[in-house]
Amino acid sequence: MVKFIESELVLLKKEIDEMWTLVYNQLDRAGESVLTLDKELAQQVLVHERRVNAFELKIDSDVEDIIALYTPVAIDLRFVLAMLKINTNLERLGDFAESVARFALEEKELTLDADLVKRLRLQEMIDQVLSMLELAKRALQEESQELATSVFAKDNVLDEINANASTLLAEYIQQHPESALSCINLASVFRKLERAGDHITNIAEEIVFFIDAKVLKHHDTAEEGYGQEK
Repeated sequence: MVKFIESELVLLKKEIDEMWTLVYNQLDRAGESVLTLDKELAQQVLVHERRVNAFELKIDSDVEDIIALYTPVAIDLRFVLAMLKINTNLERLGDFAESVARFALEEKELTLDADLVKRLRLQEMIDQVLSMLELAKRALQEESQELATSVFAKDNVLDEINANASTLLAEYIQQHPESALSCINLASVFRKLERAGDHITNIAEEIVFFIDAKVLKHHDTAEEGYGQEK
């Protein structure tokens, strides 16, 4: 039974890794489509959103099967629950990628004001979201609590950029009232990216939840002086 559940957990982690890569690419494409107003790239994001949704349902089903067939306990149960919650957060990130890409599809202008984009720090915000997602992935792969907790501080940068963007866009509307609708829609992009950061933080918290149990388990085992798993 132990061998069977171990192989299932390895497969589950592999599926989460594949879902992670898919969502990362979705956010990357969505961010690029906003910066360049590339409608073809934005359309690719919308098409691939179906894959994200299908992947989420597949992983949810596999988690249900593992719990029903193997009734995992202790660290195995914590791992399965963490993967279930990470899967949900990854799917939400896919939704945000779709929403961000829709800005590029619906924007009537051919290009955005380059100076405004620079002052808004849009590129930096997109890069930060991708960096956080990549860092969280490494934290899970390496089972590193330090990497997982370092994600939290990065989220503060997104909050700062989003807060400043609202002020800058309001000032820009006053000077260019004809751009009001475009600026309002762009403000929504910043909010979506900021919320994406919140969900990546949630993912990091789930990784800490899983890793902390492993650390405590080994600590207890060492104190008791034998090598059995709890």
